[in-house]
Amino acid sequence: MRILIASHTYIVDLNCEKLRILSQLEPEIEVTVVVPKKWKPGGVQNKIIETQYCDEGKFRIVPVSNFSQNHQGLLSFGADLISLLWKFRPHIIQVEQGSRGLAYAEMITLNQLLGLKAKNIFFTWWNLPYNLKFPVSLLEKYNITHSHGIISGNQDGAEILRQHGYKGSIKVIPQLGVNESLFTPTLQPELGNKLGIQQDDFVVGFVGRFVQEKGLLTLVNALASLKEKSWKCLLLGRGPLQLELMNKAAEYNIKNRIILVESVPHDKVPNYINLMSTLVLPSEKNHNLKNITSVGWKEQFGHVLIEAMACKVPVIGSNSGEIPYVIGNTGLIFPEGDAKMLADCILQFIEKPELAKHLGEMGYQKAITHYTNKALAQQQLEFYKELVNSHLVISH
Repeated sequence: MRILIASHTYIVDLNCEKLRILSQLEPEIEVTVVVPKKWKPGGVQNKIIETQYCDEGKFRIVPVSNFSQNHQGLLSFGADLISLLWKFRPHIIQVEQGSRGLAYAEMITLNQLLGLKAKNIFFTWWNLPYNLKFPVSLLEKYNITHSHGIISGNQDGAEILRQHGYKGSIKVIPQLGVNESLFTPTLQPELGNKLGIQQDDFVVGFVGRFVQEKGLLTLVNALASLKEKSWKCLLLGRGPLQLELMNKAAEYNIKNRIILVESVPHDKVPNYINLMSTLVLPSEKNHNLKNITSVGWKEQFGHVLIEAMACKVPVIGSNSGEIPYVIGNTGLIFPEGDAKMLADCILQFIEKPELAKHLGEMGYQKAITHYTNKALAQQQLEFYKELVNSHLVISH
């Protein structure tokens, strides 16, 4: 099976691990990853990345000339894509730029013009209801109408596509898995000493952006109500909410219990997670965030949850977006924005270490079974086989 996957996501080599594994699952599989030649990610990396060709035999990364260097919906590819498609002749074409991606419409059209007869698939993270106006509504209709299958990163995204009229196969699989050789249970006494964390300390942890929608103020409010208990809080990340967060902690007289680490390379994050007694993801809807088609935000997946689970760290999450599906019965869930209920969850783990250990073990089993790159690659291959072997007409 020849599989072609296109996305700006794979300009980062770390993100390619699942696709490398996919290429090794069976002898006849070949994976070609199309990435834009030049891309400007924005954020902390405020520079243009020039991607490099990579050939590992059954796995290749091919930079293709592109239009738009920083907008995933407007990303499209130059004429060199045509020769690549003609030569590779894929059985599967998957574009990971959402339902309204120009690159996907381009691939669908070239698939038809070149007579490739490949199955068209797109990946989406989008999990909010939306209304489209012409001509974007026409673009999405074209893309959905010509899709043989869709992969959604979350349950809400799948449901929304059903509401927009898609009746074909949808598989819910996150885009990226967890590297279980990196995220694995390991004691960190040296790092703990450096941060003032002893082995028997109860450490409440958070990893992510310090923004309103990540629910950090709710976490601080919850911890303030547990002042009489013995705990420390390890916050990994940075963002515009940092000053307000620390001021609030000072106001509650708990600032001295908060350990703030602003910048950590991704391969060092597991060391910090392994110092945590529980990882909390208290995300909450933000109705103020706006874009062209919709208003608001809710958690699309919560990747840090599966990283903590792979380290056997028990997790606590709000009921925002995909979080309850990711955690399932392997951790504790509280209503978003509810500091009292979050405090109750933390208290359960403080007072019942055997419960925390049990849920940590369950989370580990779930992460290894469902969320490693190998597990995701296997799920993706099964979906491809289902589509290739299906003789169903595209569902309108």
